[in-house]
Amino acid sequence: MKNNKLIITVLLAVFCHVPAIFAGNKILSIQSIDIAPYDEALRGFQGVCDAPIDKLVISKMQNEDIIKEIRKQSPSIILSIGLDALEKIKDINDIPIVYLMVPNPQSVSAKGMNITGIRMNIPQEEQLSIFLKAVPSIKSIGLLYNPERTGYIAQKAVDACKKAGINLIAKEIHDSREAPSAVKSLEGKIDGFWMLPDITVFTSETIEYLFLFSMENRVPIFTFSDIYLESGALISIGVNPFDMGSQAGEMALEILSGKSAADIQPVDARKEGISINLKVSGKLGIDIDETVFNGAKFLK
Repeated sequence: MKNNKLIITVLLAVFCHVPAIFAGNKILSIQSIDIAPYDEALRGFQGVCDAPIDKLVISKMQNEDIIKEIRKQSPSIILSIGLDALEKIKDINDIPIVYLMVPNPQSVSAKGMNITGIRMNIPQEEQLSIFLKAVPSIKSIGLLYNPERTGYIAQKAVDACKKAGINLIAKEIHDSREAPSAVKSLEGKIDGFWMLPDITVFTSETIEYLFLFSMENRVPIFTFSDIYLESGALISIGVNPFDMGSQAGEMALEILSGKSAADIQPVDARKEGISINLKVSGKLGIDIDETVFNGAKFLK
């Protein structure tokens, strides 16, 4: 009889047990738009943090009040995916917020003690190392940035270049109309250009000018998104959405275990995706050693 009771207890534990960490806890995912990388990030999150989760997509909510809906659902944690999502909810200060897929979260989340997450950024030292593997001859790199948006990234790039013995010419601008003249001023001074995810710097017009400058001066462009490879960038180093979601899931588990979001420091994405445009390398007269890039994607 005792053995039967023991077996029943074990079976109940296996089939009916809800982990204590998730009991009474619910996560609400707020997503800017419904696109594949964001969904992939959410899958990565769910692979690590199996708490009950509901999803709201801002672009589908039309005139609905997102804050009112969040209050109605009263989640234990808000998972914010995308910049627009974080912008919409940044003033909520009594629910832990974990963000991801945000290019420059510092400009949004600086004042929120309840906000932490995964920066959509590969450490600058690591990026520079990859750039130099592609083009070992580089000695001087140009960079444009708006200090209010990407100042902290620019400083990390400065530090990385200094450590590697590379001359970095970083030019500060505050309006996209300043970008063409700032790029022009780098002519003859750089043999590489480092694009940052800064919407002040890069509009459709400035992008066109930058890539024309690149081809005319044989200056390879290093960027953060495969989108710009089609325009003429040589190499892109982007994030892995699924792994970013996994990182966010790990943070959520810490919060659900009782740790304050204020005590969890935001971190950079830990896994990169490298893409190299061999058509561009040919036009620029750069020989890329494909053997040094394990798992990279090559556009031919």
